[in-house]
Amino acid sequence: MKILKKIAILVLVLLVPGFLYYLLTAEGKNRYKPLPIYGPKIAAKTTHRIKGKDIPDTLYHTIKDFSLTAQDGKPVSLKTFDNKIFVANFFYTRCPTVCKLMNDNISELATTYSKNKLVYFVSITVDPEHDTAPVLKNYAAGFNPLPPKWTFLTGDTTTIYNLARNSFLVNALKTGKDEFIYSEKLILVDAAKHIRGYYNGGSTADVTRLNDEIKVLISEELRNKEKPLY
Repeated sequence: MKILKKIAILVLVLLVPGFLYYLLTAEGKNRYKPLPIYGPKIAAKTTHRIKGKDIPDTLYHTIKDFSLTAQDGKPVSLKTFDNKIFVANFFYTRCPTVCKLMNDNISELATTYSKNKLVYFVSITVDPEHDTAPVLKNYAAGFNPLPPKWTFLTGDTTTIYNLARNSFLVNALKTGKDEFIYSEKLILVDAAKHIRGYYNGGSTADVTRLNDEIKVLISEELRNKEKPLY
């Protein structure tokens, strides 16, 4: 009986992701509501034809490249996440309130997607003067993260604050000694570096919605890879 039970579990592990993909994309049709793309957008000079009409292409906001340092001291840039979906958030290790809850929720998500090679998680400190790589490494150990699945990043304040405001479109600012304004949002970014969702990192309902919408993006990426090149 134990052998049959193990076989049944193995079959479920193998079949459920494929069945989910079938439900979302059966017969080449979208069976889900596409996620929006956040941020400013402009009309490009190029066009595409729909029903004989030239329609201007749209240029969507994207996350700009950056150079930061991970908890293990290694450099990390946006290229680290090429062709990857990732969830980002901002925090600091001495945060007395929501940061622990927010990162607890990310820890659960990182565990859920530990074997998925498409999904990653990034936590960026807004207190880099204190939160050096060794400090982040010690802090990260409390969450049992799964490197490289979950990366904690530090750097200089100019880079981090500009990245928050101009790329992720959230607040990040030092307002006084050990006091910071920062967003409590978890930010979902697709493989093309578009922002596809914002979620309250301390809300169970929002984190559940994020989990569902990560699956939607996974399906979207699988569909994109199946499209012919010509």
